[in-house]
This record gives sequence, C-alpha cells and structure tokens, in this order.
Amino acid sequence: MPRRHIGHHPARKRILLVEDEAGLVLALEDCLRAEGYEPRAVADGVAGEREAERGRYDLVILDVMLPGRDGFQVCRNVREHGGMVPILMLTARSSTIDTIMGLRLGADDYLAKPFDTQVLLARVHALLRRSEAEGTDPETDPRTGPYRFGEFELDTVGVELRRAGEPIPLSAQEYRLLRCLVEHPHRVLARDQLLNEAWGYDSETTTRTVDVHVSWLRQKLGEKDAQRHLVTVRGHGYKFVPDP
Repeated sequence: MPRRHIGHHPARKRILLVEDEAGLVLALEDCLRAEGYEPRAVADGVAGEREAERGRYDLVILDVMLPGRDGFQVCRNVREHGGMVPILMLTARSSTIDTIMGLRLGADDYLAKPFDTQVLLARVHALLRRSEAEGTDPETDPRTGPYRFGEFELDTVGVELRRAGEPIPLSAQEYRLLRCLVEHPHRVLARDQLLNEAWGYDSETTTRTVDVHVSWLRQKLGEKDAQRHLVTVRGHGYKFVPDP
C-alpha cells in the first residue's frame, strides 16, 4: 500500500530529532524523509540543546527522558536563550505532570508514547504550517489590533500583553491562544476550533493543551478564582468577554 502523504513540502524543512531510542529514531527518520522533510537525529540532551540553539532547524521533536540532560531542561534553556523554533515533546507516559511541565517550559505540544506515526506527522505538518504563517509581516496583517479589554492591552505588533502599561510575560503559545479568543469577542469557540486556529491542528487531533493554556492565561489575567474575560461554556468550549 502506498504511503499516504500529509502534505506537500516544496522546501525541505529541517527537523531536529532528539531521541535516544535507536529503533524509534530509525522509524521516525524514515517516515519524515518519506514526507519530504530533512531530519537529523542526536541521542542526548546536551547535543540536542546545542543543535537547537544553532537556529538551523524548522522544528524540534524532543524526548523527555534523555541522557546528559533531560528534555525539560533542554526546552527551558532553548526558550530562555530566545529560541522560538516549534518544539514537539515526546513523553514516555501520558502523565499530566509531564504534559504540564513540558508546556509550561515552552513546548508547543506533546505526544505520549506509544503514538501513531501518522498522528505525529499531522502535528509536525500543522506546527510547521503555523510557523510559516507567523512569518508574515504583522504590519500587513488585516487584524491589526491592539485589543483593549479592562486594564489590559494586547499589542499584536509588539506581540505583548500589558496591564496598565506593564508587560505580562506570555509564552508564544499563550499569546496565540489569547489573540485567537480576543479576535472573536462574545463568540463561543470549541476546543477543536481553537486547536485549528491557535495550533493549526485539524478537528481529529485530541489534546488537553487548550485547557492547560486557558488555565495559565486566567492566572496571568488574575482570573484564577473567577472567570471574568475567559469564560468556560460547558459542553461547548470558551468565549472571550471584553467588558464583563
């Protein structure tokens, strides 16, 4: 049976694979090459961090359990040094703690082992597509902003959230999700729609990452105990309320 291709890649995207399971590395390298990508594999965290920070890659697939330096520390260091490359983390188990830790440190999403390679390829393609879309000039984006609500201002040119003029640190993914919500005031957005718009995933992708990121955004907006701007609509999703 011929291999099903997820999408067309006119330019060979370079993918860094940081994984120490030899059998999995061979399998992933094969399927990534078959999809038109150019993978490079390293087997320990120190080498993985060094390669990721060189800026030569379009995406990093990063295992959590690695010799030398674990994936959490690698992800943290890459983000602290200003690296914005999309990171897809691989966890050995579907642990909520592992998931939350990876996302909080700046990973774009995660997959728990074992996983279907077609699921991995779909997420890789979506993350790369989103990364390409974000490479457009913000000055030419028809959705210019800034968006003001309550004491807050979301600056879409400076890519910054401010409260009473003071910046509030957001991860890249927190910013994407907040912008998506803010651009659709009073409209209920289902989780799969948020996955599509903020992550680039199709409706068949299942992940708790939306709920995790909404929770973090609420904390940064001071809504840990009361939903003011980010409201849960049970059984449907979330909606943004500019002026409660």
